[in-house]
Amino acid sequence: MNNNFQIRLATRADLEVISDHRARMFRDMGEVPGEMFDTFRAQSKEALRSMFEHNQYVGWLAAPHDEPGKIVAGAGVTLRKVAPHPQPGPGGKFVIISGRQAIIQNVYTEPEWRRRGVGTLLMKEIIAWSKTTGIESLVLHASEEGRPLYEKLGFVTTTEMRFKG
Repeated sequence: MNNNFQIRLATRADLEVISDHRARMFRDMGEVPGEMFDTFRAQSKEALRSMFEHNQYVGWLAAPHDEPGKIVAGAGVTLRKVAPHPQPGPGGKFVIISGRQAIIQNVYTEPEWRRRGVGTLLMKEIIAWSKTTGIESLVLHASEEGRPLYEKLGFVTTTEMRFKG
């Protein structure tokens, strides 16, 4: 257990920090060129505002215990319903998943706070929350840097592909 950080649920009042984290995450992965950064951040803020209003987004923010107002990391989920589909389950056996799915997004830690366990704490918070709220499955898109953390927590690579047309 890491007692160096406190985690709290995000609110609409946190849209600025969440959208900033989202934009910086994509910039760090090389997917948002500098000239698009401000536009992307603003569009993210508006999309997240709508998602909060429609109860489609749940987020968590982390701060050092001794500086509760200093947000150093965050993560969230977008909620959706999915049709029944097979998915590898525990022990390699296939199970049928349907219903509520959470897409983990906006996982970001300020550079000077990385490698201190805060990302792991946020992910464990999401996993625990999903088990108590009727979420059937968790999915995410991992950066190369984040992949070892997610694999350590039990996430596996799938066959998903993206259409670029």
